[in-house]
Amino acid sequence: MTLETIRNGVSALYEELGAHGLILGSSGNVSGRTRDGMAITPSGGSPPLRTPTDVAVMDLDGGVANQATPSSEWPMHAAIYRAFPDARFIVHAHCDACTALACLAECLPAFHYMVVQFGGEDVRCAPYVTFGTPALAEIAVTALAGRTACLLANHGMIVLGRTQQEALAHSLLLEQLCRQYLLARAAGTPRLLTTEEMAAAKDRFRTYGPRAKAAG
Repeated sequence: MTLETIRNGVSALYEELGAHGLILGSSGNVSGRTRDGMAITPSGGSPPLRTPTDVAVMDLDGGVANQATPSSEWPMHAAIYRAFPDARFIVHAHCDACTALACLAECLPAFHYMVVQFGGEDVRCAPYVTFGTPALAEIAVTALAGRTACLLANHGMIVLGRTQQEALAHSLLLEQLCRQYLLARAAGTPRLLTTEEMAAAKDRFRTYGPRAKAAG
């Protein structure tokens, strides 16, 4: 993809997340991997942006190629892109259900088989550290090992996507699952699926949906 396409994709994804209520005001940021680094939403920005040119274009060491000021969380995005080559888009948001669970400093466990969509039996919760710091970048990378999403204690969530569409869909899914888990917790003690049951669900997804049919 061209730089313009990625920058437009970041702007559109940011706007869609805002429209779905996952990002309100400046409480979140979005980025897309470029050939030389990344394009990331601006510091203090809020969806929708006035124009995609408000998206900062930068390398992974902090050098900015245009006049935009990148989000203060850019070091976290840069560290994730370095650690996970398959990540093409990153969403960081403070959406309600994800943040509520993160404020309990708990992971999203295997209460529902859809949790395997994020790569494992749970979505981990990283411990709290100050936002915008190298320490946050480090603990986010650790929490994302083998996963495409994590929670950040007393902060919010991160979702990785191979495409703009996947990043949006998985952000919506994570918020839905966190909300459902909290509802189940309010009603009682959720039954957690076993390792074998989660493995069977993961295997079932290999032959589920249009992508699997196309591959077959």
